[in-house]
Amino acid sequence: MLKPLHDNVVLQKEKVEKKTKSGIILTGDQKEESSFAKVIAVGDGRIEDGKKQPMNVKVGDKVVYKKYSTTDFKIDEDEYMIIAESDILAILEE
Repeated sequence: MLKPLHDNVVLQKEKVEKKTKSGIILTGDQKEESSFAKVIAVGDGRIEDGKKQPMNVKVGDKVVYKKYSTTDFKIDEDEYMIIAESDILAILEE
């Protein structure tokens, strides 16, 4: 697996529901791509004023991230993204 550097985070996209709560089945182009993902790996944190700053996200967190701020890649059949922690907007608390 990948080990991100500094304040970077590896995400895996959450699967998007193809059916609404009322049971309507959506086709791929009618539903916008989700901005939710699961944290797979985190870096050690950025260094600021000579001190390492702790990361705010941890492995297993579900997060909302800025679209268009990721570097996308594929390993085997799995799709992942690398993103700076500052481009993560929120942690989904369940």
